[in-house]
Parts: sequence; C-alpha cells; structure tokens
Amino acid sequence: MKRVWILAIALIASLALAACGGAGASNGDGETVKVKIGVNGSDGAQWPILKEKAAKEGIEIELVEFADYTLPNNALAQGDIDLNAFQTIAFFAQYVKESGNDLEPIGSTVFAPMGLYSEKIKDVSELKQGDKIAIPDDPTNQARALLLLESAGLITLADDFGLFDDPSKIAENKLDLELLPMTAQQTPRVLPDVAASVINNGIAGQAGFSPAEDAIFKEDETNEDVHPYVNIIAASAEDKDNETYKRIVELYQEEDVAKAITDDTNGGSVLIKLTQDQLVGTFEDLKK
Repeated sequence: MKRVWILAIALIASLALAACGGAGASNGDGETVKVKIGVNGSDGAQWPILKEKAAKEGIEIELVEFADYTLPNNALAQGDIDLNAFQTIAFFAQYVKESGNDLEPIGSTVFAPMGLYSEKIKDVSELKQGDKIAIPDDPTNQARALLLLESAGLITLADDFGLFDDPSKIAENKLDLELLPMTAQQTPRVLPDVAASVINNGIAGQAGFSPAEDAIFKEDETNEDVHPYVNIIAASAEDKDNETYKRIVELYQEEDVAKAITDDTNGGSVLIKLTQDQLVGTFEDLKK
C-alpha cells in the first residue's frame, strides 16, 4: 500500500510540473528567457499586449528605446539588443547594404500607408494642369511618393525606376504637375499653398489628420508594390531561426495585436503578415 501511495504522489507531482510548463518556457528548462527589443517609440498599444502574452510563455520582453533611426541597427549588430522593430524593409535593406552588418528580417509587423492630402480638392480627378504637389525630399520617401502618384494615375515612371530614384525618372506627366520636394515635416504645413501634398503616415497623424479618413488617395496595403514599406522585426543573421524570436513574431501577428494597432492609430496603420518568401525576397531584391 505504501508503495502505491508513493507512486500516486509521484504521478500527481509529474502532472503538476507538466501543467506548470504547459505554456512552454521557451528555453525548455522552465527558466524565463529575456529578450531586448530596440524600438523607436515604445508607446504603441501593441507592446503591453505582446509583453503580457510573451510572459505567459516564459519570455520577458524589455523594450529599449532609441531616438535615432540608425542606432537600433547598430545596437543589434553589436549584440546590445536581441531584436529591433522600428523600420521598413526598404530602410533596413539600405542599412545592411551600406554597413555590411549581417542582419536579417524575421517577421513583418505593420504597414502605415502614405497618403495624398489636400485642403482644396476632394479627389485626384480634380487636379488641374500645372498644379503644385509637395513631396518629401529624402530618397526613400521621395521615391515612395512618386510611386503613390503613379498609382493614382497622375504620372508614369520609367521602367527602371528604383526605390531611391527621384523626379528625373518621370516618363510622363500629362498634367505637367509641378512637384515640390521638401523636408517631410514641411509637407503638411504647405497645404494652403499647394493643390495637394504627399504626407507620411506618422507626420499626417502629428498634423491632426486621420490617415484612414482624410487622405484623398493612399497606398493600398494589398498591393505587392508596397512590400518594401512594410515594417519588420529584425535579428542578427545567426539568430534568424531562433525559436524564441520566431515565437515573438507569431505572437505579434495575432489578432489581438492587430486590433490594438488599428484602434490605436484610428485605422491609420494595419498589421501585415508577409510570408517568409515575400519577406526575404523583398529584402534580397532591395539589397542588390
């Protein structure tokens, strides 16, 4: 009888341990794994949700905030952080190409559509011959603005147009629109003086616009042409298959996080789940 009780107690103990480890502490031995993620602004509504979900699986996420767009990649390359989540594929590919650091995208996060805004018209069809349109002047956003104007049917770009090209690659401009490059922060401020202005999603929000409602034309997240402008989670190349990091990507891409992002930005940003082939393919194409 004593032997039976000992076996029973052992069985109950083993079941209890299995139940405690059911959430799957990510290192397999029940200990919490700490992961530092570099961000540029940690006030997004998605982060508390992600941290709580990860904690239930034995993953403690620490957000490390940076005020510069280059520092989070440098910190990742130097091993000061484990992941970062703040940039588009296009920006990341350019950084990797120029720096030579061995980093990889491991998951997609959000897409913040760039839009065309106006105080004078309500539809792109109302633009007239010779109208002025403000566009950002930094290479990435200027090229993106030109692609937006092409998708709106206002201009045609050369077949060899690249993601860092400028207005010299416009092949056709039927309305002879006058494009005015300027710093991105100025694009909303000049609206009284131009027919329309191409404004970054974040800057539009800062200027009091609702990107989902106020843009007269905006990028379509279902179009593959916008993949370079999808934001990502990045890791060092040696960690691209790390199971803990891949699990963080999976948790980020769940519906509760998607809803938090949409609600937090009033529909201005949406969660996008690119396949691994789409993610890596876009990254490798942009590095060439």
